[in-house]
Formats: sequence, structure tokens, C-alpha cells
Amino acid sequence: MNIRDSIAIIACKTLIGISKMMGKKGSSGPGTIALKISPGILKRLSGQIKHEIIAVCGTNGKTTTNNLLCELLECAGSRVVCNNVGANMLPGVACSFISKAKISGRLNCDYAAIECDEASLRHIVNHVKPHKIIVTNLFRDQMDRYGETEMTAALLDEAIQKVPDTTLILNADDPLCVQLGKDRKCLYYGIDQDCSSNNIAETREGRNCPKCGAELKYNYYHYSQLGSFECPKCDFKRPDCDYGAVNINLKNGMSFDVNYRGTALNLSLNYRGFYNIYNVLASFCAYESANLPTHSINEVYNNYKPQIGRMEAFTIGGKTVILNLSKNPAGFNQAIATLASDKRSKDVIIAINDNPSDGCDISWMWDMDVENLTKANVNTIVAGGMRKYDLALRLKYAGFEDVQAKENNEQTLKQLIAQSGEVCYVLVNYTELFKTQQVLKSLEQKEE
Repeated sequence: MNIRDSIAIIACKTLIGISKMMGKKGSSGPGTIALKISPGILKRLSGQIKHEIIAVCGTNGKTTTNNLLCELLECAGSRVVCNNVGANMLPGVACSFISKAKISGRLNCDYAAIECDEASLRHIVNHVKPHKIIVTNLFRDQMDRYGETEMTAALLDEAIQKVPDTTLILNADDPLCVQLGKDRKCLYYGIDQDCSSNNIAETREGRNCPKCGAELKYNYYHYSQLGSFECPKCDFKRPDCDYGAVNINLKNGMSFDVNYRGTALNLSLNYRGFYNIYNVLASFCAYESANLPTHSINEVYNNYKPQIGRMEAFTIGGKTVILNLSKNPAGFNQAIATLASDKRSKDVIIAINDNPSDGCDISWMWDMDVENLTKANVNTIVAGGMRKYDLALRLKYAGFEDVQAKENNEQTLKQLIAQSGEVCYVLVNYTELFKTQQVLKSLEQKEE
């Protein structure tokens, strides 16, 4: 037994408990203290995982993908380490392992499903050696921190170079992900049919071939730069999928078949949002490739409760209120597309902050396809958050004549819910999410 490890574990578990008593998550700060006490503790704990460590990263969808994977593993009877509250930097990863460990430093777990921040993965792999790394997609996000998508790809490539024996699980429809798989052991997942009817006009990130620089040719787009692509000047193209979705039906939730290893499996889920197909595929690919049973997989997916703000539904005043987190133009555009597919009349508030955790550069607001909202049966639209006036201007240029700029608070939300729409949508970015969810929860509880 390493006495420093034991002290670090006791300190971390104690601080986690105190944080929770104070109403906080305690999912990151205690890990910082533990690593200071025993810098090698995470390496020693992660080395005790019996089967596989799967790291999940990418711009959008990593929390949902990681937590779906954790549910699948646990429902198969496995003991799993998982940072399911989204603390995805090194201290948060340390907390997730320590919380499962005994004071002696023993960790009795079969798998680890670890969400990792794209810029932090290169530090995390110094302590944790993943057997698989999932990359969901690469979009512009927090540009003051990550820069353009090429920089994010470079940070991930730096991490992957440190673990050359790791299998990559990559989104075959994203050329920015596919470039990471060159000369590496990979599994690819994607959508093997033309779903361009779901497509909206938006900015394309990966328009140029990462190999030769020529503009990529697309047979079709799904959204953003995701689709069926090939380079007209070299051999770079969308790879064949090891796990491919076909026969997609988005009515009353979603249904599709997954083709893999000469087998077809139908998945029927209660989720909304075309983008969730990718999250389901990524989690299924990581799970099934471990040769784990799939006979109860539909039950697992349907019983999964999404994390806060992932099309989270509340019932207030007899009306459905849907809260959704979006952090960048690709995320907002998919939320808007989901909203537009809802044929009910609706009232909408969009709230955007520019705190450091959100990314201080919100110029991407002009890449949001808010024009699509003008065709979505919207009765009332409100701009909220710290950048409400900039957002109101953006909505005005999109064609909305009467945009209200208001604080995103209880009074505003109550007024929105009282409007004539059949459903309310609340679209927010990161630092607006938690207070908004608390208000909606409070309003819902008052009616019970």
C-alpha cells in the first residue's frame, strides 16, 4: 500500500462529501488536491481496470455518448468508473477513479468510460492509457480557447501519438475526425444513407482536404461538414463504416438499423434530434466491439435519462417546456432543426452568455441558422443572456420583426410559458444552463 495514495484518497473522498453537503458537485476540485498529494495515484488506479478504458472526446455529444456507454456497460453487469457529471479535465478524471477506490488504493472495476476535454486529453493520457478513444466530431467551439478546428485536431493528434496501441473510434462522416485515423487502428461509425432532407444551410468547417488542401466534394451533407465526402485531387475520402446506420425514421422518436459484422440490429429510441443518431452509434460501437451482449440494448437506450439540458422536458402550466444546451453554431443549428421539425406552435427563448466557460468570442452567433426559425411556427421569440442585445439584432436580421430582449429569469420564463404556443423551447449555452434548469424545476415542483 502506498501511504500517499491512501492520504490522497481520504482527502479527495472527504472533500467530495463536503462539496455535496454544500450543494456543489465536488467533481473536480478534490481531484486537484489528490494529485498534489500523490501525483501518481491516477496512473496506479487506472492500471487496475480489468478490461478496457474508453476515452470519449469531441466537440458535441461527448457527455451523452459517454453516459450511454456507461449505462450499456453497467446493464451488462460490469463495474464502471465514469465521470458522468461531465468533469472532463484531469482533476475531474482523477475524482471519478478515486470515488470508486477503497482507502487501501484498490480499485475493483471492469471498465472505465471517461469523458475527456479535447485540449486536456494530451495531459490525461500521461496518467490513463485508454484502450479506445472515441472522437464524436470536431466543430468550432470556444474559439478563444481552442482556435479553429485544425488546432483542436492537432491537440487530439498530440494525445493520440502518446498511445499508439489505442483503437480509435471515429465518426466516418466527419473529415476532420477521419484525418486522425491515418495509419492507425480504427473503427468507423456513421450514417450510410442520404439524409439531406434533414440538412440546413450552415457553415461548413471541413471543406478542404486535410491531405492535399483541395476542396472536398460531397455527395450529400447531413449537417455542418458531416456527410459523404471525397477529395477530387487525392485518395482521401469517407471510409466504409464498421457500424453504419440505415433505414432511419425520425417520426415519434427515432428508429434505425445498425449494420455491423454482417449483422443488422434495429434500434428504436424515444430520443429527439437527428444528431443523437451519432451519439447512439458511437456508444454502440465501443460497447459491441468489446464482444458484450446486445440482446437488451434497446431497453437500455430507452431507459436512459439524458443529462441536464439535453432536450430535457418539464410540464409547467399544463404545457411542455423543453430545455436544450447548445455551445456552438453546429449545436444550435441542430437544436433549431429539431425545434423546426416539431409541428406544434411554439414560443422560444434563446439565451447566450460570453463567460470564460462559454467562450468569450461569440461571433459564431452569425453562423446560427436562426432563419430556419422563421419557418418553424414560432409565435413569440425572446433573446436572453448576457449577449441578449447582440442576439436580438441577429434575430432581427433573420426576419423577426418583434424580438424581445429580456433577462432569462423566472419572470421571463413564466411570461413565455403563459403565451399561446402549444410548447415552449428554451435554448441556452453553458453558463445559462444550470440556473435555467433550477428555475424550471422549481416552477414544475410548485404545481405538484
